[in-house]
Amino acid sequence: MNSRIEEALALKHSPVAVLLTNAKPERATQFKEGRRGCVAAMLRAAAKGRTGVFDRKTCGCPGGGTGLGFGNCYVGFPIDRLLSTGGKTELANGRTFDMGEGERFFESPEVAARWARALPYREVPTEFIVCKPLDQVAEGESVSLVLMFVNPDQLSALVTLAGFRRGAIDTTVSPWGAACQSILFAHAEAESDNPRGVIGFFDISQRGKIARELLSFTIPYRMYLEMESSVDESFLCSTTWQKLRERW
Repeated sequence: MNSRIEEALALKHSPVAVLLTNAKPERATQFKEGRRGCVAAMLRAAAKGRTGVFDRKTCGCPGGGTGLGFGNCYVGFPIDRLLSTGGKTELANGRTFDMGEGERFFESPEVAARWARALPYREVPTEFIVCKPLDQVAEGESVSLVLMFVNPDQLSALVTLAGFRRGAIDTTVSPWGAACQSILFAHAEAESDNPRGVIGFFDISQRGKIARELLSFTIPYRMYLEMESSVDESFLCSTTWQKLRERW
């Protein structure tokens, strides 16, 4: 499907469609069961034209499974240590994890655990989650979310466009989480009567894997359609926006 937003914003990479499905697509990239992989890397690949698929056994890592919406995948994993001070920890089953120096995103395991308890865990109702370029979505396929990689000007435009028909000041949120966990936050927004866009990719451990000027913007599909329908009436057709586009 074509995207007026993509055209108006002159996006460098395709918007990524996130689909919940029980049908595994052919020729899609999938992590091997039990092997680590990065969901954020798969999202980047989808923006460049590839299709990725995940299930509960091939979600890459606990953070990725959680971020995709496969429940609380941190159970039995010392995420509190990883995100804070690191070090070794022994679980009830006798398994020992060594988190090294830790990522130091939180001052202590207790603070990191507070963050983990606050996550809006979701259990998607399907076997698979697919990410693919929006323009490769076929007729009859149901899109759940749309994610875009954008620079500051493009992000400014999306935040503005999100309020075009609503007249609201809180049409976007910027929660902290792993790079892929904007998917989880957007799942939660999709359940709201007035869903908000999710600004993300603040994960310092993943920032080096995308261009320094990029962030992600993820929205429920019905919000995407609302914004898509506003393009031709909005500032995106103005001289002001056209002049702004000339600098990148």
